[in-house]
Amino acid sequence: MIEIQGIRKTFRSVTALDGIGFKARDGEITGLIGPNGAGKTTALRILYTVMNPDQGWARVDGFDTVQDRTEVQRRIGVLPDTRGLYPRLTAREHIQYYGRLHGMDGAALARRLDELIEVLQLSEFIDRRAKGFSKAQARKVGLARALVHEPHNLILDEPTNGLDVASSRAVHGLLSKWRTSGRCALFCSHIMNEVAAVSDRIIVLSLGRVVAEGTVDELLRRTGETTIENMFLAVTEAAGAQVDG
Repeated sequence: MIEIQGIRKTFRSVTALDGIGFKARDGEITGLIGPNGAGKTTALRILYTVMNPDQGWARVDGFDTVQDRTEVQRRIGVLPDTRGLYPRLTAREHIQYYGRLHGMDGAALARRLDELIEVLQLSEFIDRRAKGFSKAQARKVGLARALVHEPHNLILDEPTNGLDVASSRAVHGLLSKWRTSGRCALFCSHIMNEVAAVSDRIIVLSLGRVVAEGTVDELLRRTGETTIENMFLAVTEAAGAQVDG
């Protein structure tokens, strides 16, 4: 399970997160949405330990992301907002490297690599160096790195960005298996229909605050809207109006 409570984060005069709190529960897929500049990426970076909050705390399976950083890193698989591939390494070498960082080796790593090659359709470029990869190819390798050690918790930033329909469906299938196995998945996406189709619960951020949270049906009912896009616009515009007022 992933938990955030009272998190504040500022960058000079800009408040990126203003005391947010939410949970992403085991056995559920939690979607995190919000307009540009809402604080989504900052929240994810705090969760995967590359950034510390100014106030509040974040925990993964009960372990604090600041005090128990190494233990948290063992329990998460991360697809960040940037690709972060080493241009001289092949796709295979990237995935193997991340597997070994998490204590995998030998036959177990080889089996897992074969599984990911098949599921994410990596075979055509698995032994090519990353320099020159398309956006979709880099995204698939990033996903494979996040998944290779089969962590309990997934933190994914725009996991289907640049992928074709078949690859996007494969990612959705992986998330569904994570849920079925009782694990936790938190993902951020700008594709509203994807969020509605995949998520058990949705958290909406705006201006560094949680402005809505619940299932799709709950959020539609509360706002009186009939689509997730209209619900999103309603709650984020209302949040902006409160600040302006």
